[in-house]
Amino acid sequence: MGRGGHKRGSSRRAGHVPFSVVPNAKEDNPSVLSQGQSRAVSELLRVAPVADELGRRFQQAGFRLALVGGSVRDALLGRLGNDLDFTTDARPEDVLKIVRPWADSVWDVGIAFGTVGAQKLGFQIEVTTYRSESYDRTSRKPEVSYGDSIEEDLVRRDFTVNAMAVALPEKEFVDPHGGLEDLRAGVLRTPGTPEDSFSDDPLRMLRAARFAAQLDFEVAPDVVAAMTAMSGRIEIVSAERVQGELNKLLLSAHPRKGLGLLVDTGLAEHVVPELPALRLESDEHHRHKDVYDHSLIVLEQAIALEEDGPDLVLRLAALLHDIGKPRTRRFESDGRVSFHHHEVVGAKMTKKRMTALKYSNDMIKDVSRLVELHLRFHGYGDGEWTDSAVRRYVRDAGPLLERLHKLTRSDCTTRNKRKANALSRTYDGLEERIAQLQEQEELDAIRPDLDGNAIMRVLDVGPGPVIGKAYAFLLELRLENGPLGPEAAAAALKEWWAAQN
Repeated sequence: MGRGGHKRGSSRRAGHVPFSVVPNAKEDNPSVLSQGQSRAVSELLRVAPVADELGRRFQQAGFRLALVGGSVRDALLGRLGNDLDFTTDARPEDVLKIVRPWADSVWDVGIAFGTVGAQKLGFQIEVTTYRSESYDRTSRKPEVSYGDSIEEDLVRRDFTVNAMAVALPEKEFVDPHGGLEDLRAGVLRTPGTPEDSFSDDPLRMLRAARFAAQLDFEVAPDVVAAMTAMSGRIEIVSAERVQGELNKLLLSAHPRKGLGLLVDTGLAEHVVPELPALRLESDEHHRHKDVYDHSLIVLEQAIALEEDGPDLVLRLAALLHDIGKPRTRRFESDGRVSFHHHEVVGAKMTKKRMTALKYSNDMIKDVSRLVELHLRFHGYGDGEWTDSAVRRYVRDAGPLLERLHKLTRSDCTTRNKRKANALSRTYDGLEERIAQLQEQEELDAIRPDLDGNAIMRVLDVGPGPVIGKAYAFLLELRLENGPLGPEAAAAALKEWWAAQN
């Protein structure tokens, strides 16, 4: 079997091991930390004295505490942030009694699921009682029951690389399922059978894709097989939880890897069915780009243009910009394939899908607007747009203009270098014209030369629908001709008003 497909037998020596490293430790013992990995976790505990302090407090109260899951994984990978996850045999009420006198602040919004949150010295802390979660066949919410041992807790976690712990304050490394070995191999597998794991919580199927994208890991073949066989079970999970995992996947370092896994396993059919639909059938007579592959390339190219960190609005727009193509595909008499108005259809589809996934109204508005505008530039041709057309382009994009620049540039995936360079130069020219007009006319705040109060004074009328109509007339005049100045605008307004009566 390949990288993720080897089969492990009962010879694995896993469990509790001292935190210190024996210099002659055998590398094939997955429970013994290498010196580099030991330093990584030691550094974690050095820079986070809260871990030792908290461990002692739980020990003095007669309970056990361990750093667990993603915190241990990320420490071993050298990428730990300020979020620390702990697990304990103490019940939530006892956790509150221990943590409240010590922490800078405490919150209990997750206490129904056994989790108490706290902040200490800038660290965000979650302490969760040993637990197991499971879904029945129709529930969208997990049923929480508490366990009595860390081993019982770890076996119910999603993946072996998240099923490692460091017991505190003893600093014992706990790895009953070979997570360290899988971390070394860069593979995602489940502590128990993937079928049991995904039956307990179907969202873990999406988490497999998300972690593959975040960590650039391979997913074990048996896990992929279970994801494929059980993909329909994701539908019992709430849209909010699905959206959360999809966002984390899209904001990761390798989203294409996770999206490909969703499509290949059939999960995307239940989450974002518009994505696999992009794999349009083609034939020898009607050739066109692979829209699915093109969309993933556009996503990667958009990511490369990000300047201030991951941009979820831009990434969603890049992924979804062509989802209107399957519905608008037409085979023309000359052998070409057309997708007329796919940007308009795509914008409506984007709004519908994002609404179903419970995105915020603002995000839905922004992403669907970018999808609607992504083809606008292609009317620019060789730069024969009038200043009026450039103003409208800026006005229609509004605060999304910089994102529209990035999306439009990313949408060029041609392998013809001459054509690609020509498109790039043309867009450079458009951006230069926009910059010139912005400097001359303050395009970022395009508005008529007269506001509502001035309109009422010029026309000698009070508030009413006519003011909105007059405002729209002046805005159109501003877009067409640029700034007129108050006097010229007033004269034009009076002429317009005379024609209305």
